[in-house]
Amino acid sequence: MAKIADIIKYEGDNTTFIWKHPCEDFNTTTQLIVHESQEAIFFLNGQALDLFGPGRYTLETQNIPLLRKIINIPTDGKTPFHCEVYFINKTEQMAIKWGTDSRVQYVEPTYKFPISIGASGEMALSINDSRKLLVKLVGTERVLERTQLVTFFRAFLMTRVKTYIAQEMKSSAINIFEIDENLEVFSDALKARLLDDFADYGVTLNRFFVTTIVKPDGEAQYEKFKELHFRQYADIAEAQLQQKVGIIEQETEAKKMVIEAQALAQKRATEGYTYQQERGFEVAETAAANEGAGQMSNLGIGLGMMAGIGGTVGNMVGGAVSDAFAGVNTQPTAQQALFCENCGAKLSLGAAFCEECGTPVPKDETKCANCGYKFERPGKFCPKCGAKREG
Repeated sequence: MAKIADIIKYEGDNTTFIWKHPCEDFNTTTQLIVHESQEAIFFLNGQALDLFGPGRYTLETQNIPLLRKIINIPTDGKTPFHCEVYFINKTEQMAIKWGTDSRVQYVEPTYKFPISIGASGEMALSINDSRKLLVKLVGTERVLERTQLVTFFRAFLMTRVKTYIAQEMKSSAINIFEIDENLEVFSDALKARLLDDFADYGVTLNRFFVTTIVKPDGEAQYEKFKELHFRQYADIAEAQLQQKVGIIEQETEAKKMVIEAQALAQKRATEGYTYQQERGFEVAETAAANEGAGQMSNLGIGLGMMAGIGGTVGNMVGGAVSDAFAGVNTQPTAQQALFCENCGAKLSLGAAFCEECGTPVPKDETKCANCGYKFERPGKFCPKCGAKREG
């Protein structure tokens, strides 16, 4: 028994852009089912009549089951009412590979040597005008897969890619050894140039990526300039590293000094004295160390300093000064000179009269006539030189 109606639905996979259903010349009232992300075009007698979106439809044809055999007698049993259905996959097809079929020749703008490079990457396509793609590109083909579509577009794809990359590297003076930093720029610019070419066939170029630039690794001239380039940047990087190390060391030393100062301030606060008092202790200790040298100049400086410090640091430092200078011998030594009260001439040690004017020299019974030591208590002999005391 002949079928009254057929059911036509998509039976391809998701990597296919256009798929023609094998059922042709089907009867009227045939059911057409279109899935989401699909479109279907109904052809009748060679003309693309209707475009169907997702849903179920009843197709009207001139093929009537009960009359087909009679109507088809003049055409040897074949129906003159030819009909067919094409399904168009509207999903975005991603990770479609592309690559240049030959190397791009140009002169490297930085080091001025001839070089050849290749390029490859991926793109994502989708169909935005089913009728345009079917009529202009597919024709009578039964299937249009992603590899076939890329093959159709290869000519202008390669021309645009190779021409643009060479022009951009020359105009922007992009160094071949830094080209990977510009892959995003290349990708965006090439996508903009290719959009119209794909749109002419009802295809949208959703994404375009240059993922790899194929360099002439192993060529002697390329390797020579590559070594020169990286040696130059290695020297710069080392100098920058040394500068950073110096800055870090300075910062570390500064932090250390701050920590030490904070610790010392905390120690003073704990022990109950100030910075000025601490300096007073140090000066007093220095003056006490110089006490035994017998140098009156050091003594005078020490006393002057202690007088100023005593007013600042109070009784505690004043007491330290007094203790440091207790018992210092302030008596004149045997080398001290005596002078005549009448003429001012220098007197010999122990002289009773001036050798210049004969004026008697007053006797100072409080001092030794021999060494000049100032007596501190009564006695018969000088405790310093042993001379007999007068009077």
